[in-house]
Amino acid sequence: MMSHHPIDKNNPLVLASTSPRRRAILNQIGIPFEPVGSMIEEVHYEKIQPADIACQMAAQKVESVQHVYKNRWILGADTIVVIDKTIFGKPNDSGGCKEMLSCLKGKTHTVITGFCIHHPERKAVHLEAVITKVKIKELSDIEIEAYIKTGEPFGKAGAYAIQGIGSFMIEKINGSYTNVVGLPVCEVVSALVKCGGLTGFPLTFSFSSANKK
Repeated sequence: MMSHHPIDKNNPLVLASTSPRRRAILNQIGIPFEPVGSMIEEVHYEKIQPADIACQMAAQKVESVQHVYKNRWILGADTIVVIDKTIFGKPNDSGGCKEMLSCLKGKTHTVITGFCIHHPERKAVHLEAVITKVKIKELSDIEIEAYIKTGEPFGKAGAYAIQGIGSFMIEKINGSYTNVVGLPVCEVVSALVKCGGLTGFPLTFSFSSANKK
């Protein structure tokens, strides 16, 4: 018998992130959750494998909130973009956006999301990095400038949003689509079920609620 309570409407998952993309994904698949800012500064250290960096950041996000949510399931995630051993974070200005998009155009880059699941008994029970390859078409300077003017690239790892206007530049994808958005659904759900955070999936109460709309 489980000594903890699985995720449900009365015991929502704690998402250690305020990312609107991750919130949208969890809403879409019907997992009850509560978003909480992790207050962790995203620092990408040198001489560490990108997948390890993403996992490390995800774990730190969980650790930053676990003292407040002692009896809850917690999920932390961090997404990074890598090309030619260079890690791209989130651009702060139009110059940063242009530099990133200029590097990505016409090439295949790697998107890595590390995620950490924290058990209510105050222990990390799952840590995983999911990798997706994305090919960006050969962008013209006019296309790059026009895309930056939409405002969408700001606050996005790699300076683009695959689920938004940025989809126009995606030539090919190999791997999880939701991983590029910010949360690999298949892997996260499988891990939550395996760890006992979910008793099964899809959640029947979420399905019933969706049918009433």
